[in-house]
Amino acid sequence: PGVGPIGVAKHLVEFLPSNPIVNIGGKNSIKAVSSAPWGSASVLTISHAYVMMMGGDGLTKATKYAILNANYIANKLDKYFKVLYRGENGFVGHEMILDCRNLKRDTGISETDISKRLMDYGFHAPTLSFPVHGTLMVEPTESESLQELDRFIETMIAIYNEIQEVVANDNLKDDNVLINAPHTLKAISSNEWNHRYSREKATFPLPWIAENKFFPATSRIDDAYGDRNLMCTCNPIESYI
Repeated sequence: PGVGPIGVAKHLVEFLPSNPIVNIGGKNSIKAVSSAPWGSASVLTISHAYVMMMGGDGLTKATKYAILNANYIANKLDKYFKVLYRGENGFVGHEMILDCRNLKRDTGISETDISKRLMDYGFHAPTLSFPVHGTLMVEPTESESLQELDRFIETMIAIYNEIQEVVANDNLKDDNVLINAPHTLKAISSNEWNHRYSREKATFPLPWIAENKFFPATSRIDDAYGDRNLMCTCNPIESYI
């Protein structure tokens, strides 16, 4: 879970953050660092259960598999995408960062276009532009099968080839499968199809996708605008008084 518990020794308890509503912290507390006094503590039960069920040996084995899976993907994609932050021996940790900045500079296709196109292939996008802007951070974990890793690798290579098609064809600069991704069922079943690529290429770019196709619920949205502009869909405040 995206939450990190912090434990302190007894002599530091009095310095823990306070809260204007809930009485926490101590006599020398600093100001609140979170709107929730205990953060997302309940989420940690998931981590605790995982640790207890796995045990020391299980956690060690899971870590090895996670690192192995990440390096497997990194080396398979190395010819197509630059991998940031390899160690002295050329290995990555349990995750890898695929650098898309050169692609955006040279082709106009951004990391966002790639992440949206992944949805057409049935994959949820990796972490976008973190910790480095213009990148994709892929973390396969220990739980993915070799078949699933290979499907992801095949997908990323296919997307790379789609980018090269855009580079080679000026007619696709402003109308291609990447900048229009993702493609919804409503879009591809419409009577009108004015794109310069086929419906099949939009929705079934690889043969195995048709076996278990997942259609995105909505087409492209402006993620950054949504993050920066709160649009409340709840009842008016008067209804709660």
